[in-house]
Amino acid sequence: MSANTRMGLTKQYLRYIPAGNFNIIASQNCNLKFVTLEGQEGRFVAVGACEHIIIWDLRLGEKAQVLPGEKAVVTAICASPNKRHLATGYSDGNVQIYDLKSAEVISIFSGHRSEVTALAYDSYGHKLASGSKDTDVIVWDTVAETGLCRLSGHKGPITQLTFMSQHPILITGSKDSFVKFWDLETQHCFKTLVGHRTEVWGLTLVKDDQYLVTGCGDAELRVWKLSYKDPDLENKSSVDHLTTTLELIDLHDTDDPNHPLQCHKVGSLLRAGKGRLVSMFSDGSGQVVGCHGTDNQLELFYFCTDDEAQVRLKKRLRKERKKKLSTSENEPQEETPNQENLQLSLRDEVKRLVPIKVSHKPKSLDLVLGSGGELRVAVNLSNNTVELYTIQTTVKNSEANCLRSIASQGHHSEVRAVSFSNDNLAIVSGSAEAIKMWNRPSQACLRTVDSGYILSTVFVPGDRHVLAGLKNGILLIIDIAAGDVLEEIPAHKEELWSICLQPDLRGCVTGGGDKTVKFWQFELVVDEKSESKAKVLSLLHLRTLKLEDSVLCVKLSPNGKFVAVALLDSTVKIFFVDTFKFYLSLYGHKLPVLCMDISSDSTLIATGSADRNVKIWGMDFGDCHKSIFAHEDSVTGLQFVPRTHYFFTCGKDGKVKQWDGDTYDKIITLQGHVGEAWALAVSPNGQFVVSCGADRVLRLYEKSDQPLVLQDEQEEEREQQEVLATGEQTVIPGQTGLNLPSKKTVGSEKAAESILECLEICEKYKEQLAEHEALQAASTQTLPGPQPPLLMQALNVSTPDDFLLETIRRIRPSDLEEALLLLPFNSVCEVLQILPALIARADQIELVCKILVFLLKLHHAPVVANKTLLVTLTQLQKLAFTKVQELRDLIGFNLYGMQFMQREIETVEGVQLFRDATVEKKKGDKKKKQRQKLKRSMIVLNS
Repeated sequence: MSANTRMGLTKQYLRYIPAGNFNIIASQNCNLKFVTLEGQEGRFVAVGACEHIIIWDLRLGEKAQVLPGEKAVVTAICASPNKRHLATGYSDGNVQIYDLKSAEVISIFSGHRSEVTALAYDSYGHKLASGSKDTDVIVWDTVAETGLCRLSGHKGPITQLTFMSQHPILITGSKDSFVKFWDLETQHCFKTLVGHRTEVWGLTLVKDDQYLVTGCGDAELRVWKLSYKDPDLENKSSVDHLTTTLELIDLHDTDDPNHPLQCHKVGSLLRAGKGRLVSMFSDGSGQVVGCHGTDNQLELFYFCTDDEAQVRLKKRLRKERKKKLSTSENEPQEETPNQENLQLSLRDEVKRLVPIKVSHKPKSLDLVLGSGGELRVAVNLSNNTVELYTIQTTVKNSEANCLRSIASQGHHSEVRAVSFSNDNLAIVSGSAEAIKMWNRPSQACLRTVDSGYILSTVFVPGDRHVLAGLKNGILLIIDIAAGDVLEEIPAHKEELWSICLQPDLRGCVTGGGDKTVKFWQFELVVDEKSESKAKVLSLLHLRTLKLEDSVLCVKLSPNGKFVAVALLDSTVKIFFVDTFKFYLSLYGHKLPVLCMDISSDSTLIATGSADRNVKIWGMDFGDCHKSIFAHEDSVTGLQFVPRTHYFFTCGKDGKVKQWDGDTYDKIITLQGHVGEAWALAVSPNGQFVVSCGADRVLRLYEKSDQPLVLQDEQEEEREQQEVLATGEQTVIPGQTGLNLPSKKTVGSEKAAESILECLEICEKYKEQLAEHEALQAASTQTLPGPQPPLLMQALNVSTPDDFLLETIRRIRPSDLEEALLLLPFNSVCEVLQILPALIARADQIELVCKILVFLLKLHHAPVVANKTLLVTLTQLQKLAFTKVQELRDLIGFNLYGMQFMQREIETVEGVQLFRDATVEKKKGDKKKKQRQKLKRSMIVLNS
């Protein structure tokens, strides 16, 4: 008996891989940011598009760049101060940093346990703070690519955060209604603002950190004055006029009175918009604050400069003086108590700009202020649209103008139906407001036709027309080339749920909510409206099949004998096409069947129901071959691959799955949608699959040459589930200082395994070298040494020390601490014994010292108690101090050398500038003398 007969043949399949996403312009749950490309500011804007990031060129209205993601959805975006990097937060808690020039990921940080909600860079771009729904804030070092600290204190998801530019202070806002100030040097919260009644939805710093503006669920934007006092001067002689109210506000603050930063409320800005504050941002200079609520209005507040504020104060005082003189001449005593009017207030420093009315509800905005006072506002709308407005801040009552609206590249509502053309080159999709045709290779939108609420679509043979069923029961015939609706046929009185072509391609069948199935025939009729009297496509009603319940889905068998009808009573009834005689009834689903399909050989029918099950039936006797629990929610789409018994399903759980109708195995789970998946379509050649969903993304999958084995796929799914379970915060008992900002991931576990494997290989190789030396000492001849292990040869190293250093160097910096944390103590001792030789070398001193400090901090007590390591620790202490001092000297020498070069360059440029100015002055003097000579000669002539 052969091995294949004993074990059974393993069936292999070809893998379907993602081939592109389209129809998405900007995700609703992600903010947008202006980015600088090609040195141009205010032209490009980055938006989240599910798992990818799209950078739109707002001048051309096209995609300038796409930063590819993996599987998690982008939830937050932040641009670095140097305009070269873009930080993105994802729904799985990871943070990635992209290089905008190369579109590559340069850093990955894993620390949060849930969705990242806010990101902020410091003024230098060296630190990145991320806030999450897990209520934690993590500060990352973007240079060393590691986490600095985890700040825990909020009791609600973080909504927004910002760094102060002059001081190491981070300000965070949360849904727990608190705003906290964190000292990054001591890593603790020294002040909490409790003046908000509901969740804090936004905060921003303006005017060089002079003011903090916060917004919550009411119509009030609270403005706080930030002052940095001298810690030595505890008692001030002058008392501010708002001290009494400030003490009432700060009564319950967890305030550190010794901290030099003081925060006092100075007033409020009232929003005119309705609902809670949704988002609030300021431009890079901190001059303009933009915000919006749940209505269609963007509000802008301009914070004047000190000179402008003084001018406004003088103007206000002049008006008040004129008013008092005109109204009350007999009461001069009232001027003395109003001394506070003589001081600057918010009404002098803040100017309300003309609000911007947008077409739909805004979800996020970003601002950029030009040198000439032009303010550009980019806004992401809820209908999958991005708009760019411009407004002049220097002109009084300047109206906003819409420069660009990116709207035609996607549907403005959820896509409910999708289908392939017969030549596999075009895709048609329908939503609540329009129907669009897409080119599959380029994924570009070719045509847009306004219509009603689309529920079903199908291409007419010839691919020149499309049939679309509407929610009101009307059947549309659409000419693709002209982009017009040729005819509106009142096919059904209620929803037209399903359209199916006849096998002979001469007509179609429709099923609707009015309990009827109608058969139609294609015909050409003379268009009386046109002058040429050309013939156009129309439909002729042939027959009607009346049923007892609403029809949800209709399918014709490919052999043309049967029509299957899914009813609202959870059954599927099969009739003969020619006589409408009842043939079979498929009952077994607990909830109505929403989708179904019949295989190409007319032997199998698969039904997907709202009860989350897919049942496979035989068309000969109507027996149920298999019932599969397919999705975690209702099954909304099902279609067989032509000429096979494989079929695809999609459900309201957002997943797209492929199944084998013969063995009843799940072949693969494809990357699905965020939210519900509403429909899918398989191309006639079986090479492509397209699905649509609530995230407004059309996802295209392509059949590849990669073989797929079921056992391997099942193992990968199990590993992914383990990954979701392992993402927990790393807390070391008894050591509060080692509450690491990172979390355990698959990458850190693999890194720890690679270190352990490296130590094991090094030990064996050292034993071989010791044996070789012993044999060489006993022998008079020169014996060949042992070959290095294959892994050492692959890494191109020859010694065990180099092997360990190269292995650690290849670990991602954000995973290094977690990997060292997973090492057992005996392996830690081995690493510590190798470190002196690594520190003595000139390269990688920073990395080796980082490992040394972390391991000693982690295992201080057992390492010090281990007498065998005392000599090693003494060596490490001497070497580390010496090498670090050498490194500091080198850096200091280079720093002062660069400063000297800077002074030399400035001196040379100054001399050149002085020389140019001297030459210009001489030219001006020469021209002046010539003009004077000319004047003198004219005077002489006149005299």
